[in-house]
Amino acid sequence: MRNFVIKYEIWIFLILAPIVNTLMAYARTEGLTPGFIYTHGRFYALLLTLIFIVKYTKGNEGIKDMFKPMLNWKVNLKWYFFSLIFAASIGAIALLYRSFYDGSEFSSLFKLNFAATSPKRAFVILTWAFLGEVVWVSYCVRELSKKMNLFYASQIVGFFWTLWWIPAVYLGEGVLPNFPVLILLIGMMGTAGMCAVVYRQTKSGICVLILQFMLNMSLIILPISPKVGGIPVYTTFVIIYFVVMLGFMFFLNPKKSFNNRVPTT
Repeated sequence: MRNFVIKYEIWIFLILAPIVNTLMAYARTEGLTPGFIYTHGRFYALLLTLIFIVKYTKGNEGIKDMFKPMLNWKVNLKWYFFSLIFAASIGAIALLYRSFYDGSEFSSLFKLNFAATSPKRAFVILTWAFLGEVVWVSYCVRELSKKMNLFYASQIVGFFWTLWWIPAVYLGEGVLPNFPVLILLIGMMGTAGMCAVVYRQTKSGICVLILQFMLNMSLIILPISPKVGGIPVYTTFVIIYFVVMLGFMFFLNPKKSFNNRVPTT
């Protein structure tokens, strides 16, 4: 049994992650779990599921290795800057496209609404981004890229990341009810791909954390989220995000990204 779990560790986790979240969502719909616990607990349950599996297969050293990228802060400053502005830049392009499409003034669309968030909410989002970075990038992308090229590894992670989010879509927790799953899939594949690109260039979980945090914050501060900007604007945003990700994936390391397995440290 142990040998089987060791051999298929990454796949076992990828399958278990959406199952655990589905069970939590079911408990929420049945009134067995308060909304606050489900909203926050699903992220911690995701990490705990991974910790239990890695503890069983690799022990404490395996757990330490999951968090190792978060200690790498000696990165070229351009990657910190890139991680800070990337999502907002894509948001600006999406809003520019909307201004051309419906004849609106770009200046009236591109407004930073800092009142839409608070320090407490920002801290919660940072925590979620941290948990997601450790699970989906520091572990999943790294493990899969030992077996296949970076692009396919990231897109597989994006697919299972989407499955993990689907219960929230149907529950209406954190996203619009009945949100188009295809758009969610494109968004998560683009997200996973960009996380992989940044991690491949920096080996830093901190840069990926900043990238993810700023993605979530941009969706709140700029009028591009489904709730504020509407699904068409958000769809434009995720499609541009995905296409730009493909460009970075190819032009930064075409051979390593698309043809060879990526060595990880």
